[in-house]
Amino acid sequence: MGKISQGILGGLSGKVGNVIGGNWKGIDYLRIKPSSVKNPRTEGQVNQRNKFTITLEYLQATKDFIKIGYRAFATKKTEFNAAMSYILNNAVGGIAPNFTIDYSLALLSRGSLSGVLNGTTDLTTAGQVTFEWDDNSTEGNANVTDKAMVLVYNPSKKESISILDGADRTVGSQLVTIPGTYAGDTIELFMAFVSEDGKTVSNSIYLGSGSAI
Repeated sequence: MGKISQGILGGLSGKVGNVIGGNWKGIDYLRIKPSSVKNPRTEGQVNQRNKFTITLEYLQATKDFIKIGYRAFATKKTEFNAAMSYILNNAVGGIAPNFTIDYSLALLSRGSLSGVLNGTTDLTTAGQVTFEWDDNSTEGNANVTDKAMVLVYNPSKKESISILDGADRTVGSQLVTIPGTYAGDTIELFMAFVSEDGKTVSNSIYLGSGSAI
């Protein structure tokens, strides 16, 4: 049973009907008890949780990349939340309850900087991934000082390895060293560019998957 102190305008301690009162750091507060959900595990709710879970795993593993890649969209929200919203709405597919992320649509960076031209990867050397691209520094709004951002995502281990301030656009290649524990795992490969001052990025591109050796 709730107790009202100091008259009707005083603080409420406890519960009266669906109103709960208390005191936090000397401040009296009231809140409404939320209505109970008769079926908290409807098909729609389960599907939404499954979509959220796979997106969260993907973004938690790539959050350092996203912090730069979604900087322009962090207005009244974090870069992580901006990426979460975009990927949930644009890159989650499949048939319930086995949803999947379409990596070709799951952009890890979004921006107006000129993108990657003819990007490829090479996984033929043990413990290494080599990213390669053509120099397009004279096209669009690209600059010779733009830096490569490359990422190797390991879904089975729910982690990634990235270089966020890599080789200049004119160099055309970037080597990433991966752990020996990745051998035999399928890895997903992504790349983008960031301006030298870190303020502008290109859309990321998905360069496919391969088996690490």
